[in-house]
Amino acid sequence: MSEKAEKNGKAGRLKAPAYTQNRELSWLQFNARVMEEAEDESVPLLERMKFLAIFTSNLDEFFMIRVGSLGDLAEMNKPPIDNKSGLTPAEQLQKIYAAVAPLYRRRDRIFSEVEKGLRAQGLWQVSHGDLTPEEHKFLRQYFKTMIEPVLSPQIVDTNHPFPHLEGKMLYVGVLLAKKKSEVLGLLPVPASLPPVVFLPGDQGRYLLMETVLYEYADHVFSMYDVLEKTVFCVTRNADINPDDEAFDFDSDDFRGKMKKLLRQRQRLAPVRLELSRPISETFLKYLKEHLPVTQEQVYVTNAPLKMGYAFALPAKLSENKRRALTDAPFTPGVPHGVRLNAPITPQVQAHDILLSYPFEGMDTFLHLIRESAYDPDVISIKITIYRLARKAKLVEYLCAA
Repeated sequence: MSEKAEKNGKAGRLKAPAYTQNRELSWLQFNARVMEEAEDESVPLLERMKFLAIFTSNLDEFFMIRVGSLGDLAEMNKPPIDNKSGLTPAEQLQKIYAAVAPLYRRRDRIFSEVEKGLRAQGLWQVSHGDLTPEEHKFLRQYFKTMIEPVLSPQIVDTNHPFPHLEGKMLYVGVLLAKKKSEVLGLLPVPASLPPVVFLPGDQGRYLLMETVLYEYADHVFSMYDVLEKTVFCVTRNADINPDDEAFDFDSDDFRGKMKKLLRQRQRLAPVRLELSRPISETFLKYLKEHLPVTQEQVYVTNAPLKMGYAFALPAKLSENKRRALTDAPFTPGVPHGVRLNAPITPQVQAHDILLSYPFEGMDTFLHLIRESAYDPDVISIKITIYRLARKAKLVEYLCAA
């Protein structure tokens, strides 16, 4: 960089207001506050586990979208300077990686505390070494009949190149040896399998599916000597702008174009590598070179790499245990001054109605949309939608409209 350019760059950064902060670092502080709920001992144990799951899911999306976007900007010939903090995209990435590392350590500590508390309550994520002889027998049969038939193990060697690894899919990576040569074994955790295997008898004892495959990887690759193994997950850049891909949103084949877009998202550059346990420098170097990622993008964590299973755990508990480990169910109220047994449209025309979710139910809004969908006097319905449930009445009404 020339002396003149360097001076101009410094001058530009001095203009960044001292009272504003970087958006990405601020978002990480927000997600840390989510984790504070998991840290709060006054919160029921399973609710704390759910907050850890929410923190994890939030962080996944942060890396896919925001870190992915910064990675694209950092590759530009003239990377833009953040006008809030005066940081280049590359500098923002460095600060993000540094800020995320202690969040992982904090999550591991909280997860260990919550797991210890749940174990005392009879809800126990067991390791393979904790199994009784009867449970070992059950798990061997379960693996043979339910898991092994759907596995697709892969060997990476001179004749089989390193495959494309899907974003946010769990893999068991195994460093193997045979006849003085080392190869890599990959065991994808099939999405068709349940994330949790509950053991017979006491329904409070369970294993994560990736834990089962980790233990049975030696059996799957029995033709080799297992040197070391780990569960890992790759996060890929998912920040694609459909406009950049010349997508015609008025095309009759919109569904096909979106399928193509989603497939492309799976093949974009890796932005993070997560490991369930430390591995040797040789093994780690191999993964970093073939993905590729830098050391700063590698995170080792004791907590599960995917934690969505936490939301299914309450269903396996007795009523008494569920009350002790979760919050009491919340029932939203009916907005003041609204009559749900009468048409909503005339009520809105008569006076404004302010709805506050989740303290008030969605029925008022849904009734209004349903009425509008079938009202011939309604010209259009315009809504900004961020996220929807898998089965949403709102979608049904909009399709009807």
